[in-house]
Amino acid sequence: MLTTIIILVVAAILVLYLIAIYNGLVQLRNNINKSLGNIDVLLKQRYDELPNLIETCKGYMKHEKSVFENITKARSAWMKSTTLSQKASASDMLSGALKSLFAVAENYPKLEANVNFKHLQERISGIENEVADRREFYNDSVNNFNIRIQSFPDLFIARMMALSPFEMFKASEEEKKVVKVKF
Repeated sequence: MLTTIIILVVAAILVLYLIAIYNGLVQLRNNINKSLGNIDVLLKQRYDELPNLIETCKGYMKHEKSVFENITKARSAWMKSTTLSQKASASDMLSGALKSLFAVAENYPKLEANVNFKHLQERISGIENEVADRREFYNDSVNNFNIRIQSFPDLFIARMMALSPFEMFKASEEEKKVVKVKF
């Protein structure tokens, strides 16, 4: 009788443990999807602000055609992107083009004084900061998920759920070159 009770208690604990693993993996997967959705919303907001920014700048920066072309190319690349790595690359390209635009705008004091330009610059810079924060959260969630599905005993549940690792929202090769540190 005592043996049966011990076996039932151990079995119940094992079942509860497996349920906890399952629920944890589901929660991590949903956090990844939610954070990726948040990144997409922010990138779309930035995308939607660009025509206003370009129109505001064009009147002042008549000789800066290449800056506008780079923004247009990056914006187009973002619209065409379908995979996470394409979106990350297009996002990085757009961030670089915007940095160039804001740097060149410093040479145009009347543009810098334009209230609409200042508002758009602050709005886009704020969105850039939010994207960086969301990318960090997304990558942390992906890292935790990938570790969990490859660790014992979670990997058994992950295999039963047919879970596979998620891709990180990576920086472009250009960003990696800037960040490299030699020891």
